[in-house]
Amino acid sequence: MIESIIRWSVVNRFLVLLVTVIIAFGGLFAVKNTPVDALPDLSDVQVIVKTSYPGQAPQVVQDQVTFPLTTAMLSVPGAQTVRGYSFFGDSYVYIIFDDDTDLYWARSRVLEYLNQAASSLPESARPELGPDATGVGWVYIYALMDKTGQHDLSQLRSIQDWFLKYELQTVDGVSEVAAIGGMVKQYQVQVDPNKLRAYNLPLSHIQTALKRGNAEMGASVLEMAEAEYMVTATGY
Repeated sequence: MIESIIRWSVVNRFLVLLVTVIIAFGGLFAVKNTPVDALPDLSDVQVIVKTSYPGQAPQVVQDQVTFPLTTAMLSVPGAQTVRGYSFFGDSYVYIIFDDDTDLYWARSRVLEYLNQAASSLPESARPELGPDATGVGWVYIYALMDKTGQHDLSQLRSIQDWFLKYELQTVDGVSEVAAIGGMVKQYQVQVDPNKLRAYNLPLSHIQTALKRGNAEMGASVLEMAEAEYMVTATGY
């Protein structure tokens, strides 16, 4: 068999050389035009549902958030596996689809079922879809530092959350900008339980007063001298 191939190649030298040149040029063309990923994405087609339930223990999160969402996501078309994880104040539900499923089609289906299941969740539970990116999409890390010492951690975090984050999200191909560290600016109200007891006030009255005092409301218009003045109640 090998001798016959060698004999045929010797007799048809021109044809063998022509095929060799064609294969060589085909190989060069494939090397230049074949897309190559430095970190190929081998992860499953999955959609993540993250739900914040502040201040609740993992068992409470499991019973009131993770279990209802997991059972609801079992009916999503194309879903192969549904996994739920409960932590302190947070719930994560992973919906894994077939490999040939379009990611954005899967996200739209999960969002439909999430809207239906949201009514069965506690009032303070806030479910949301995770970003449409995988772990291999983490491409850049930067640190925001102030070497002059004129800004504290809360001010640096505010610059990141209200300026840099939105500018970076406008860059083509950026799916998410996640901030880690720093101190998120917040206002805390410290209540004296002895004074509450003295005035016979429950804590719920303090919460209601804070909500009403921080509300921005409109009060229609006021007509004066053939002009209309918009009336607004500013609470913050």
